[in-house]
Amino acid sequence: MAWFKKTRKKIKAPTEKPSRVPEGLMVKCPGCAQILYNKDLTTNLNVCPKCTHHFRMNATERLRMLFDDAWVEYDRGLVSTDPLGFTDTKSYKARLKAGIEATGLKDAVITASGNIDGVRTTVAAMEYEFIGGSMGVVVGEKIARAIERAIESRSPVVIVCCSGGARMMEGALSLMQMAKICAGLARLDRERLPYISVLTDPTTGGVTASFAMLGDLNIAEPKALIGFAGPRVIEQTIRQKLPEGFQRSEFLLDKGMLDLIVDRREMRSVIANALRFMGAKRSEPVEVAATEMTSASAAAVPTGNVEPPSA
Repeated sequence: MAWFKKTRKKIKAPTEKPSRVPEGLMVKCPGCAQILYNKDLTTNLNVCPKCTHHFRMNATERLRMLFDDAWVEYDRGLVSTDPLGFTDTKSYKARLKAGIEATGLKDAVITASGNIDGVRTTVAAMEYEFIGGSMGVVVGEKIARAIERAIESRSPVVIVCCSGGARMMEGALSLMQMAKICAGLARLDRERLPYISVLTDPTTGGVTASFAMLGDLNIAEPKALIGFAGPRVIEQTIRQKLPEGFQRSEFLLDKGMLDLIVDRREMRSVIANALRFMGAKRSEPVEVAATEMTSASAAAVPTGNVEPPSA
């Protein structure tokens, strides 16, 4: 049998020279392959100046982009208790710990209130880096509380969706959040208060199947992946080739599932104009009292953000 085996000489890999460019200084755009300075990209709200490819943003950056200046964050201390004691390739508690260490958040959403071009607004921004932005009990509870708070203060709601769907490590408890949030939005609608849904890349699963598509105005970023099941799963199920650009923002806008596609750099002004058109009134600037932030909490809170005092 040795006659049929071809002996291959081991080729020694060339020694790589250390790069002179500091790590993290530059990034390659997946849309046009242009090499961009990270600092310039951040200044441009993570949008490629050459091809307008929209890089992903974290939840804190979303709030900085939308709010005028300061904002007040709520329910920051809520954290999952691992109700099912779930374990797959590793335990759910380990995944939660990794998510907290990676993002500095306790779960996959930040809820806050502040002014968007002078309009007092309650905003929930989802964090994809925390277990894929999945919706568990904490995410559902924080968004539901944000809606209730908006009803009490008579302010509109904006939810920035960026999620892989329901968090199945919490089983049926995660699916219940779909109904809970939708019930809150129904109350908001009965109170004649506006709700704007901003869909970013990606917005899929149970989030798309619930509150992401219930906005009075559904806005998406360009070329965002939006859908329930993934394209590959759908192709394997129906045994047909899907159309070009299926489940992207432009395709959904053409089919009537979205109202607008807005460049991120214009998102704040578009949302503010839409809220005023829906009857929202201008309010006073957000003032943060010195007593509301302790020295311990100040180190953990991003610039312009403050946690209200607990009752």
